[in-house]
Amino acid sequence: MAMPLTSSSTIASVETSSNKAQSEQYSKWKRQQTRRRWFILATQLAILVVFVLAWEISARQNWINPMLTSYPSAVWAAFMEMLRDGSLWAHVYITVQETIVSFVISMVIGVMVATLLWLSPFLYSVLDPFIVVGNALPKIALVPIFYIWLGPELSIYGVAIAISVVITILMVYSGFCQTDPAKLKLARTFGATRFQELQKVVLPSNLLTIVAALKANVGLALVGVIVGEFQSSKAGLGYLILYGSQIFKMDMVMMSIVILGVLSLLVYLIIQNIEAALLRRRRR
Repeated sequence: MAMPLTSSSTIASVETSSNKAQSEQYSKWKRQQTRRRWFILATQLAILVVFVLAWEISARQNWINPMLTSYPSAVWAAFMEMLRDGSLWAHVYITVQETIVSFVISMVIGVMVATLLWLSPFLYSVLDPFIVVGNALPKIALVPIFYIWLGPELSIYGVAIAISVVITILMVYSGFCQTDPAKLKLARTFGATRFQELQKVVLPSNLLTIVAALKANVGLALVGVIVGEFQSSKAGLGYLILYGSQIFKMDMVMMSIVILGVLSLLVYLIIQNIEAALLRRRRR
């Protein structure tokens, strides 16, 4: 006796039930991920609040020397004082400007040099030992030299670029070399030149590598700017840190450090959003 055939309506009903179950599971997973993100954020804020309170109480109770460490309320008072007299924004603007200029220049130079090294294996073989030495060399040792060569203003940019450009070259070139060889072989099969391989395969495959270089580079550029301001600047957050330490105004020093931390966080979030946008685009 033949078995009755399953009707199309029954199949459609089963598929609808399956899709509904999958949709409910996905919605549940999304809710779990959202709760997890909020829990992580709440934990981070709690750690920050506990740290600030512990710092304030320890200084108030003289468990630590407030002359050496200051405390949050004094840092806030210094911030408001410099905000009212208008001097704070001038220092922040100078540091941000120097960092952005140094960051852009070092990224452009770094990506260009990494591209040339990938295009010419001979050039890489020649320059490789010099790049290794440049990466290992303590860049802070170059600060007095840049000061003599470039003067008090340009030396800040010189130090920041010197600190960040070499690591950019190494990161980007390493990413280029790790491009999927199957994709490169396919491009060569269709007669692509070395430059076309770079344009059509290597650069699109290494956008996230370049974003990772952005993350590393912006922090190094900021470090270079602060070190340069220690040496020669008469304005900027680095100058405030140095000046405040010389006159034992630790509230000014701590305020400048907090502002640097906030600036670093903002830049990191911007680059992270760029990375997320690139990831979404690649998934399409």
